[in-house]
Amino acid sequence: MKVKKLQQVTNPDIKLLKIFKTVCECGSFTAAESLIGISRSAISLHMSDLEERVGFRLCQRGRAGFSVTEEGQELLEYIDVLLASIDDFRVQVNQIHNKFKGEFNIGIINNLVTISNEHITDALRQLSNEHPDVKINISMSTLSDIESKVLDGRIHIGVIPFVTPLKGLEYIDLYEENSYLYCGNKHPLFSKKHLISLNELKKYKAIMPNYNLPSDAIHLHQLLNTKASATDREGIAFLILTGNFLGFLPDHYAKKWVSESQMVSLLESEMTYSTKICLITKKTKSNNMILKYFLSKIVLS
Repeated sequence: MKVKKLQQVTNPDIKLLKIFKTVCECGSFTAAESLIGISRSAISLHMSDLEERVGFRLCQRGRAGFSVTEEGQELLEYIDVLLASIDDFRVQVNQIHNKFKGEFNIGIINNLVTISNEHITDALRQLSNEHPDVKINISMSTLSDIESKVLDGRIHIGVIPFVTPLKGLEYIDLYEENSYLYCGNKHPLFSKKHLISLNELKKYKAIMPNYNLPSDAIHLHQLLNTKASATDREGIAFLILTGNFLGFLPDHYAKKWVSESQMVSLLESEMTYSTKICLITKKTKSNNMILKYFLSKIVLS
């Protein structure tokens, strides 16, 4: 069978792609109706038109519910890149007139807002106050996802822990984050934190993060009896608060629970590691005035 190829991308095509992206984000035609402003039947017709244009099935719809095909999922990733490129083009054209207009996309790892230094907050405040026509979009994600999106242009800037540098990225040190081992107030070690040894820790279940860690952090986790995992810091906090698990958290994030006597740190001089939190940009970044302005407002102490 002859494979159909898409010869060119027109404005109607971009409209169809945006509709498909919205439907996928909403999870159904019904949920997308009010956002898009057209009926389910009209959305269905648009999806059929888009499938005809690209030459493959994008999603399953019917009594069994809505689901995206593998080809549709792959197309979604390309849509993000396309829309980011269009927005970047709009920014560049507006900059010809020296206007700060367009979107500024930032990716940040979870649970960083409790850190005391306010480099990011201050720069965003100035950008928002001085250039109100710039739309700021913040997405919370994982380290690898943020790196990938900065590299392919879907986001302009990222804030991540420094683990392994990538060739195509530039890194600016922002913070130094200190992590310690914690237990909850229902844990047997909570009331005897000054009486325990490193060997005793191995008797208790601990949490292994499902994200990239610095080498010294990996070494400390290997000393523990890891019997649970979590994809982010909030998941680790949930498990610590059960009273059944030990886990590492940044001190700024655990501070609230420590002050309320819901958590306590253990063997602080031995079970601790530091992580640099960095701002990342693409090395071959375009001449984006918004990005340049934001970088100029990052004041490092």
